[in-house]
Amino acid sequence: MTSAFKPKPEFLRLTDLHAFYGESHILHGIDLSVSKGECITLLGRNGSGRTTTLKSIMGLVGRRTGSIMLNGNEIINVPTHKIAHHGVGYCPEERAIFASLSAEENLTLPPIIASGGMSVDELYAMFPNLSERRNSPGGKLSGGEQQMLAMARILRTGAKLLLLDEITEGLAPVIVKKLGEVITELKKRGFTIILVEQNFRFAAPLADRHYVLEHGEIIATITQEELPGKMDWLHHRLGV
Repeated sequence: MTSAFKPKPEFLRLTDLHAFYGESHILHGIDLSVSKGECITLLGRNGSGRTTTLKSIMGLVGRRTGSIMLNGNEIINVPTHKIAHHGVGYCPEERAIFASLSAEENLTLPPIIASGGMSVDELYAMFPNLSERRNSPGGKLSGGEQQMLAMARILRTGAKLLLLDEITEGLAPVIVKKLGEVITELKKRGFTIILVEQNFRFAAPLADRHYVLEHGEIIATITQEELPGKMDWLHHRLGV
């Protein structure tokens, strides 16, 4: 009798990924994979290579070598704007919203790069705060509202792989809780998510797997099931 369980298809695979900024060699052979609908975290201290891994996927570093397979396509030599058209959305730590445009204008400005993007009404249902502030300039929104807007803007484009860099940094606990609920919902909808996150309490229940980076290399991969037994080691490694 065959099992009814079917493994999720692989959506992203990094193989022997090296990244350089000028003469600086930042990533030293990253290997990881993410299946469709999974959420993984990249953990590590500042300077460990977590953000550079996200930027490498998007082609935002000086030079990359190795392999980046996205949904069966090799994208290591594909330019950034074309990577976006493969359904990748990057939410940088600095959020990069347009301060002088209203929240709604920020939402409607990005191009639709793939089918399946959420409508503005769907995004307002997911982020009620933005609905209330739809006419407010981006620069007048709170930090939490700006973070919600930055995420909502990506979801509007049709991206299916979300690269989220430190989305909870400096935010109030009530906003952090809301972002966790949003990520849980996005996983249910089949989005694939990579989180770079210092707030381990936020990331731990969301992620299927944790990759621990140090000096541009992955030193450990920890599944959700293994996590309880690895907490002391993680606290020591991450200094949290």
